[in-house]
Amino acid sequence: MTTVRIWFTKTKEASYISLLDLQRLMQRCIKRSGLPVWYTQGFNPHIYITFACPLPLGQESLVESLDVKTEDSQVDLEHWKQTLEKLMPLGLEITKVTLPVHKAEQIGFATYTLEFPLCAKNSLDAYNELEHAVVQKKAKRGFKEIDLKESLCRFEYEQTEQGIRVAVKLPAGDGLNLNPGLWLQFLASEFGLNTTEVSVLRTGLLLKNGEQFC
Repeated sequence: MTTVRIWFTKTKEASYISLLDLQRLMQRCIKRSGLPVWYTQGFNPHIYITFACPLPLGQESLVESLDVKTEDSQVDLEHWKQTLEKLMPLGLEITKVTLPVHKAEQIGFATYTLEFPLCAKNSLDAYNELEHAVVQKKAKRGFKEIDLKESLCRFEYEQTEQGIRVAVKLPAGDGLNLNPGLWLQFLASEFGLNTTEVSVLRTGLLLKNGEQFC
């Protein structure tokens, strides 16, 4: 059994596809492709798919990936890519197909680029000046308090003609998973930031040692 990792972007309209719907969509596309993927056994066989660090609704990504299995020992990765990219709907684009090097459990961080309107400058400056930024994060058993400043103490931003661009690196994976949405919620509640005017783009996945996830 060979594991194949399919990399794709999720942008524009596709950013509003839920994880459950994305699983169904990808299963249909892979089934239509005729590629020799492995199906689960039992009463209701289906393609076994696992995603690495799926995103919440409304966030875009350049580094989405899913793993499937095949019984083929020799996999023509370029053929897989060319076959799948013809079946993707608007907003989903296959970037490459690889054999996995790392397990998803090894992911420790994710990098993001956020685009804010110019009017957000005061809110961003105010956050940088805070000593603590305590929020409630949903956990397996209720909620727990975390201090955002421990993971995102200060940040630099770039002012462009369109607005303000911020690049951040946040914990991700099986440990502390800090999505930018939690930070945006804090900015909204504390400083009145209109988060509907902010776009979030995930640009990278990193291992716990800082190396690129691949």
